[in-house]
Amino acid sequence: MPFVRIDALRADGERLGALGRAVHDALIETIGIPPDDHFQVLVSHDGVNSTLRHGTYLGVQRDDGIVYVAITLRAGRTDAQKQALYRRIAELAWEYAGTEPRNVFVTLTENRSIDWSLGHGVAQYVASPGEPETT
Repeated sequence: MPFVRIDALRADGERLGALGRAVHDALIETIGIPPDDHFQVLVSHDGVNSTLRHGTYLGVQRDDGIVYVAITLRAGRTDAQKQALYRRIAELAWEYAGTEPRNVFVTLTENRSIDWSLGHGVAQYVASPGEPETT
């Protein structure tokens, strides 16, 4: 159950949609999320009223094509799965949206099953007393 937020500078709806598809497809391919597990917030910043800052930290030459991808998901993926996810997001962002891989900045935040309510004020991933927790 990933929750994804994508921020891009001066991105139109087509580019935002392509970035969203890139991340979603990468999540399906690399960590096996179900195709209908699709929760995203896609935001374009106009560069005037809201903007994105970037630098050359660790020698990566970023520019205004920067895309920030923040993914929150339940803990349990291996380091290899995470590395494959980062790689695939960068590949698909280039293929689908023309975003250079050097401009794809991804962060993962992991949490526990109790940290999610998918509606109705219920923590659906947490078992009722006497039932095993779902993963």
